[in-house]
Amino acid sequence: MAIKAELIGEYRAQWGEGPIWHEERLLYVDIEGHRVVEFDPGSGQEKVIEAGERVGTVVPRAKGGLVIAGDHGFSFLDEAGTVERIADPEPDKKPDNRFNDGKCDPAGRFWAGTISTVKKTGDAALYMLDSEGAVHLKYPQVTNSNGLCWSEDARTFFYIDTPTRKVRAFDFDNATGEIANERVAIDTGHIDSSPDGMAIDVNGNLWIAFCRGSAVRCFDPASGKELEEIPLPVSGVTACAFGGPELKSLYITTGQFPGVEEAHAGRLFVAEPGVAGRPSFAYAG
Repeated sequence: MAIKAELIGEYRAQWGEGPIWHEERLLYVDIEGHRVVEFDPGSGQEKVIEAGERVGTVVPRAKGGLVIAGDHGFSFLDEAGTVERIADPEPDKKPDNRFNDGKCDPAGRFWAGTISTVKKTGDAALYMLDSEGAVHLKYPQVTNSNGLCWSEDARTFFYIDTPTRKVRAFDFDNATGEIANERVAIDTGHIDSSPDGMAIDVNGNLWIAFCRGSAVRCFDPASGKELEEIPLPVSGVTACAFGGPELKSLYITTGQFPGVEEAHAGRLFVAEPGVAGRPSFAYAG
């Protein structure tokens, strides 16, 4: 039996993405709405922070406030919407490239990648913002940098460049942030849709949002086998994150495709997959 997803919250994003659970709230972005949304499931309260640019991802900062990556690279963002620029590794590629999905590794470094919005193959990349504010190129020549996460022991890094329809795995050194020994963990080429954002559960299985696929699907990265499916009533399923009590709820962001009429596109959903997720990490800088 398929796991059921329910609508939650009232905000309707133009293009919701990048959910992350932190301190009993869900953070996510509305890329085309130029906003960060804070959702408190306990009270139902939604707070919208104007970012002033397309923002592809948001993470909490250990010192307080938020860190975003968007049109102008990496920036600090406070609750009032004040932006403080950190670094932009692709200033020469405006407006065709912008930052997309990202997360912090267990050591508190912020990993985020870019997307070629004009679909220029190999013109984007995955970057890492260290705790000192320096940006490092980690994986070049991608087209649509997307979902990423780490295994519980922090020894494996998983990564999606959407057009390849593959989840790549790398050996990961948490002390240095180095990645090595690239291989394909999951090939989703048989699914007629695009793997997008991704979350990992306590069993090490990967929950992947499939854009234009109306679903989140769960895979075992050791075998590549699909284990579960969560169908949704919209085509633009973009990302997912575990949250709520004991991290047992899966929050799912969605987006609105221009010219496509779907009543609930852009809304936030929640499902109870029967397994807990791994906690998220804040930026250490």
